[in-house]
Amino acid sequence: MSLEIDRRKRRFDVILGTNEIASAIAVQLARAGDCVLLSYDPDRPVLRRKMAFHDALFAGSAQVEDVLGERVDDRIQVLKAAREHGSRRASVLVSRLGIFDLLPIAPIDVLIDARLQKRAVSPDLRRLAALSIGVGPGFSASSNCDVAVETRPGKIGLADQDSWTEAPDGIASRLGERGAERFVYSKIAGRWQTSAEIGTPIYKGLVIGHLSGMPVAAPLDGMLRGIVRDGTEVPSGVKLLEVDARGPLARWTGIDNRGRAIANATLNAICRGAERLKQNRLR
Repeated sequence: MSLEIDRRKRRFDVILGTNEIASAIAVQLARAGDCVLLSYDPDRPVLRRKMAFHDALFAGSAQVEDVLGERVDDRIQVLKAAREHGSRRASVLVSRLGIFDLLPIAPIDVLIDARLQKRAVSPDLRRLAALSIGVGPGFSASSNCDVAVETRPGKIGLADQDSWTEAPDGIASRLGERGAERFVYSKIAGRWQTSAEIGTPIYKGLVIGHLSGMPVAAPLDGMLRGIVRDGTEVPSGVKLLEVDARGPLARWTGIDNRGRAIANATLNAICRGAERLKQNRLR
């Protein structure tokens, strides 16, 4: 069977990552009419799952604002879903298939690395797609992607051609009056177990879950904004949960201001690379 997608009417975009930033970008591209697939990153657990398509990998579907994410498990399902794309409301595909599983299905028009890897070496994305975009730390348009997007708060936007996006400084962004103290990090590697639901009111000291049998308590009073999915094997030093202490202003669903700004910057990156994309598709 020939695994070919009709690309005359739409772009085929692949986004690496299923976190809230990858999902915000996917929402914008899906609304623009693209066929979008998010590829799961097993190396970093997803925290803000109500702002992301991540849970579609487990439940079969998940929704962010007005866009539906649907799980696909193999190349045939990707092909079928891509062919049907455009006949339904705005939607995206979510899969455990990696980039090298997806390449045989069809040439990728836009490849976006939105995994936001803070410590790993960013791969060279060039030549894997007509247009490659690196989002977050570790990218340079002169070294490992066609266009780089800066995600540091206050500096969100396109990076200069020859410069690298900024390395993480270890300082958590502010949410209301709170910074790093709103998070709980894993002290050891282990299996995370919790029955807590995102959006639940919690108070400081309440045991929210257990990491390899060790109790993990809430650091603040507030609403549970994010929490790693029950049953996840987590490395040490990653975020397990987040509390929004802003009272009536607390939000845990949809796209937040930072995600929307990064998604818009990524769309600008695609516009910048549009001529390159056009030339590569004509080759």
